[in-house]
Amino acid sequence: MRDEFRNEPLTNFRVPENKQAFQAALNKVESELGKEYDIIIGGERIKTEQKIRSINPSNKEQVIGLVSKADRALAEKAIQTAAKTFESWKAVPGEARARYLYKAAAILRRRKHEFSAWMVKEAGKSWAEADADTAEAIDFLEYYGRQMDKLAQRQPLVRIPTEDNEMYYIPLGVGVIIPPWNFPLAIMVGMTSSAIVTGNTVVLKPASTTPVIAAKFMEVLEDAGVPAGVVNYLPGSGGEVGDFLVEHPLTRFISFTGSRDVGLRINELASKRSPGQKWIKRLIAEMGGKDSIVVDNDCDLEAAAQAIVNSAFGFSGQKCSACSRAIVHQDVYDQVLNRVVELTKELTVGDVANPEFYTGPVIDEGAYNKILEYIEIGKQEGKLVAGGEKGPDTGYFIQPTVFADVDPQARIMQEEIFGPVVAFSKARDFDHALEIANNTEYGLTGSVFSRNRANLEKARTEFHVGNLYFNRKCTGALVGVHPFGGFNMSGTDSKAGGPDYLLLFTQAKVVSELL
Repeated sequence: MRDEFRNEPLTNFRVPENKQAFQAALNKVESELGKEYDIIIGGERIKTEQKIRSINPSNKEQVIGLVSKADRALAEKAIQTAAKTFESWKAVPGEARARYLYKAAAILRRRKHEFSAWMVKEAGKSWAEADADTAEAIDFLEYYGRQMDKLAQRQPLVRIPTEDNEMYYIPLGVGVIIPPWNFPLAIMVGMTSSAIVTGNTVVLKPASTTPVIAAKFMEVLEDAGVPAGVVNYLPGSGGEVGDFLVEHPLTRFISFTGSRDVGLRINELASKRSPGQKWIKRLIAEMGGKDSIVVDNDCDLEAAAQAIVNSAFGFSGQKCSACSRAIVHQDVYDQVLNRVVELTKELTVGDVANPEFYTGPVIDEGAYNKILEYIEIGKQEGKLVAGGEKGPDTGYFIQPTVFADVDPQARIMQEEIFGPVVAFSKARDFDHALEIANNTEYGLTGSVFSRNRANLEKARTEFHVGNLYFNRKCTGALVGVHPFGGFNMSGTDSKAGGPDYLLLFTQAKVVSELL
């Protein structure tokens, strides 16, 4: 019997030994930059002429790695290989599949700083953000292993004396895993491990901006002894292989984390039956948010201001849970706004390989240009009170930006920017604040700062988000503690890291025998 699940501790970088160990990991990663990485299908390593060129968003001249790029023929090979491997993998007992996850967690724990260092380089994450990402990946492996152990046990049913009845959770089949770049290890690991521990085989199409981290995780799976063909590593473009994988008749489910528009496209494609398809495809999707922190007039204003800044500007606001809307009671609006501006102006922006910098770049040129366009829109829709400028031109740096006095219906209050931009809107009272908070098409995270119990209870029932926090920031969900997923256009509310998540990758079968 395994110990009860506990979250992986975060690294304290104030301890000199930890700081030295992380710097050593960064040096190791530096020595490995620019290598080539192959497609992996059924354990076979395949090189292609076309490459995905992964670069460091903090230093546009630095190549992280060159990754072979798949075409449709290789996508077909990956699907067929996964389908063939499924026939043997589904017969492996659930407890045995869980042991692969425990082994992978142990390997990842030993290589913790190394993986975090890769994220500093490939994703532009600060030391602390990268460390939290790796810890979350370990958490997913440990947590889903334990959940599978429970799922594999005899399920409780009403018993009758004349029959032996049994309910089993069996795997679905071949899945397509399409993870995001912003949590290139944690979410990718969680999406992949949940699918395979339940007995499915998968084609993993990593994000094109962070494919090296996924290639490194393939090393972990191989070291853990996961059989070839259970996870097939297939970097490629959405247009070339993504749609093909989603539409393929052998694809049984798609697990996706990314933007609303891409998620809706996948949903549309998956809903159409392809020739030879024998099932209704299942979609597990997390599609972003437009998240609000509501500040009441009787709360700890300093705590609220700190939470807004941390939630809005950690990892340059590139989290689906990030605070991009601050909705503040008119009585305390100026105080909170002024304090947020002060804190924002203290933030340091630069190459996060240097731990002195709080936040780093946005992920690539496309994101950089899009966010700068939104900042120009914000200048027309509100009052620019902090930031609004580019950072150092060596990378995709944007200064943390605050807009004040923004109308609740303005574009920067409604559209997901996915960058270091937060908009302030003034509320007449708490009811008005909740009305504004609920006025978007999303429903992922939200936070309320208040000492008024009646208002908190009202928010508990009326603030329509999947993850609601009281008197704390709206980012930083922990596996097992805060099952994560949202409503409306934020996705299918799949609750990753929760006790019912693995059920999404299974189907229940009942067998009855007359005694």
